[in-house]
Amino acid sequence: MGMRKRFTLARRPVGTPVPADFALVEEAFPVLGDGEFLIENRFASLDPAIRGWLDDAPSYMPPVPLGEAVRATTVGVVAESRNPDFPVGQWVLGLNAIETHSVGVAGGFTGPIDPAIVPSPTNFLSVLGAVGMTAYFGLLEVGQPKAGETLLVSGAAGAVGSLVGQIGKIKGTRSIGIAGGPEKCRRLVERYGFDAAINYRGKSVEQLEAEIRVAAPDGIDIVFENVGGACLDAALMNLRHGSRVALCGLISEYNSPAKVGARNLWQLIVHSARIEGLLVRDYLPRFAEGAGVMAGWVSEGRLVFDEHVDHGIDNAFGAFMRLFEGSNDGKMILAL
Repeated sequence: MGMRKRFTLARRPVGTPVPADFALVEEAFPVLGDGEFLIENRFASLDPAIRGWLDDAPSYMPPVPLGEAVRATTVGVVAESRNPDFPVGQWVLGLNAIETHSVGVAGGFTGPIDPAIVPSPTNFLSVLGAVGMTAYFGLLEVGQPKAGETLLVSGAAGAVGSLVGQIGKIKGTRSIGIAGGPEKCRRLVERYGFDAAINYRGKSVEQLEAEIRVAAPDGIDIVFENVGGACLDAALMNLRHGSRVALCGLISEYNSPAKVGARNLWQLIVHSARIEGLLVRDYLPRFAEGAGVMAGWVSEGRLVFDEHVDHGIDNAFGAFMRLFEGSNDGKMILAL
C-alpha cells in the first residue's frame, strides 16, 4: 500500500500563523469503500479563505479539525477507483485538502474536468475556477456595473481583484485599483488595463481617502472590497449616491486577534448606498455559464491572468504565507 503526505493543522493559530501551527505527516493510503476513488492531487489552490477555516469560529464552513489536513481546492487525477463514474486516469477538481492524495466520494464535492480545453490544469484553480467565478459573479451580480461608472478594487493585484478590474473595463467602467507597492501598481495599469492605481503601503486612512478622491473626483459607484481596514474606510468616504459595496474579503483582518472592523459605515446612510457580502458558492449552479464567458474573453485577448506556482508539499507553509505577505504574483497555487 502506498503512502501519502498531508499538511495538517496541529493547533489553532493565534494571529499570524507560524510553522508550529502545522505538521507534515505521512500515512498509508486509506482503504477505499464502495463508490469512493483515490485522487492523486497535482495542484492545490491557496486562498485567504483558508485562514478563516483554521479558527474554531462560526462560518459558512466548519473549522478544519485539529490533526486533519488543511482544506483546499485541488486538481488531480484518479489513481484508484471503486466508482465507475470516476475511472482511473480521469482528471478531477474538488474541495479536498493540501495532501498528495485525497479520497473522493460519489455525490461529493469533486467533479470531472477536461485539461485539454485549457493551456494548463492550474487554470481550473484560477480564471476558470472559484477565483474567476468570484470576480465574475461578484462584480456583475453584486456590483451591477453600468457603463460610465467608476469601480474601485482593493487587493487589485491579487487573483480576484485583477480580474474584477478587467471585467469592469469590459463592461464600460473606469477601473481604479489599490495595491501594495509601486511594482504591483505598475502592473495594474500596464498589464491589467486599470485606469489608475493607488499604493496603500505606509499610508493612513486620511491619505488613502485623499488619493482616491484625486483618482475619482466625482466619487465611487462600486467598491469591490478584498482587504478591509484602512482601504475600506477610505473607500467609504468616497461613495456616490446609490453606490454598491461588494464585500468579498477582509484579508487585513484575518490574522488580527482584535477585529477592528470598518469605522465609516455611516457613509452608507449618507449616500443611500448598500453593502453586500459575497460568497461564491451561492453561484455554483451557474459556474458553467460564468466559465464559458470568461474563457471566451481570455481567447479574445480581453482578459489576462497570472498564476504563481510554488512546488512541493514541504513548502506548503511558506507558499500559504505569501498570501499575507503579498509576495505572490498572481493566483497562489501549490504544485504537490
